[in-house]
Amino acid sequence: MSSLNVVKLGANIGARIDGVDLARGVDPRTATQINAALLEHKVIFFRGQHDLDDAGQLEFARALGTPTTAHPTVTSRGADVLPIDSRFDKANSWHTDVTFVDRIPKASLLRAITLPPFGGTTTWASTEAAYDRLPTPLRVLAENLWAVHTNTYDYAADADARIEALADTERQYREEFISDYYETEHPVVRVHPETGRKVLLLGHFVKHFVGLGQAESTALFQLLQNRITKLENTIRWNWELGDLAVWDNRATQHYAVADYDDHFRRLSRVTLAGDIPVDVHGDHSRAIRGDASTYSQVVVPVRLAS
Repeated sequence: MSSLNVVKLGANIGARIDGVDLARGVDPRTATQINAALLEHKVIFFRGQHDLDDAGQLEFARALGTPTTAHPTVTSRGADVLPIDSRFDKANSWHTDVTFVDRIPKASLLRAITLPPFGGTTTWASTEAAYDRLPTPLRVLAENLWAVHTNTYDYAADADARIEALADTERQYREEFISDYYETEHPVVRVHPETGRKVLLLGHFVKHFVGLGQAESTALFQLLQNRITKLENTIRWNWELGDLAVWDNRATQHYAVADYDDHFRRLSRVTLAGDIPVDVHGDHSRAIRGDASTYSQVVVPVRLAS
């Protein structure tokens, strides 16, 4: 068994794990320790994994859960591993991965392949810490709100204009991203299926809140979203080659900072199958449009003993 050293990086989120060579594989006991660290710290980082390739990343993912296909709609760039390529998109907006489907991924694993000479960091926020710090009136409100999530949100809409060829490439990517339309109603507060903790479920795929108009939805979204992204709830990671990040996609949002001009940045992402969110009253998320069964299984984990 590997000797793990978990180094806490922030009060509310983030840890680095030392003492494990992921390319050599992990045994079940080590995988259990890593998953426990993930649940506690929300995002964990591994340095120096230079021998890890896409196949090894996928194998490590299998030790932690059941991999999904690469993406529900973006299918032209790989079946199991999704390239996060700055020539196509930069994802510089706060989001939780793939919330427009009913079966939100359990976790994502992201590995640095090519990095720019400066910038290109990623920031994560704990949606558990954000919920815990809500005043009682906002908790009551949030626990009774539902939001419509769709894949038509253009999260690069605020990006600066780029050269024409790059804009064309991004346009092609976005057309594929919305080639199949998905719409799902999720609770704004879900109960984490492993820890039992309450977390906020928002991010840039939210279109509006159920039963509210657009103006009210926008104002309320900003109020709650700003609670999530308070700096005290966040950690910012400066990537190095050989890095692998793993985050609990059920308890975090993240933002890829686009501060590297037009330099090339590429990472490889694998996602793990998750469950269908449940709110504080026991009601499940509802798929309105789109069938995600070919993208991901529904995997219900075992709840930790309380």
